[in-house]
Amino acid sequence: MFIGHYGVAFGAKRYAPAVSLGILFLAAQLADLIWPNLVLLGIEQVRIDPGATVMTPMDFVHYPWSHSLVALVAWGVLFGLLYAALTRAGRTAALVIAAVVVSHWVLDVVSHRADVPVLLGDGLRVGLGLWNYPVAAVAVELAIFGVGLWLYVKRTTANDRIGSLGFWALVLFLLAVYVGNVLGPPPPSVAAVAWSAQAMWLLVLWGFWVDRHRSVRGAS
Repeated sequence: MFIGHYGVAFGAKRYAPAVSLGILFLAAQLADLIWPNLVLLGIEQVRIDPGATVMTPMDFVHYPWSHSLVALVAWGVLFGLLYAALTRAGRTAALVIAAVVVSHWVLDVVSHRADVPVLLGDGLRVGLGLWNYPVAAVAVELAIFGVGLWLYVKRTTANDRIGSLGFWALVLFLLAVYVGNVLGPPPPSVAAVAWSAQAMWLLVLWGFWVDRHRSVRGAS
């Protein structure tokens, strides 16, 4: 699951219009922004196994601190409270941010095989295995992305060329990365995966940038 997470972030703008798209991107991908650092530190483990699922060669061996339900609920509550404290935002904004963080676990359960942890230990793991059905997996993820994007476009309007061209360039870039992930070869090493994942911080910055050049429809 990649652009599906960004679809949730786009759609969340409908329910928390004052929250920047950059914050929503950060919330939606918080698990995947924490995860590569824990892998590099040896706290969490992944290995490359081309037979893991049809769509991904990644075998997620141990990643409870970044991806378990318990961890993401805790990260979500912490992020929501921190945002509310720093911005004096209302309860709704904090709840939406927390929900977006936890949504990462829900979408991963849909796509992953039964390797998504529920608790912080190595016990119960769940997953519906949609990645083993490529056509259905791509259709579901594109649908989530499309609905979220539609909600964002309906809720906001471009103020200038950055808010228009910069925004659509972001959308096309996300789609291009998704196609590359689906059709590309397996990564050369775990380290390459972890270091390349750091590039997602640039998408967070891109989200802040374009959102500053768009206005919420109906806002005073």
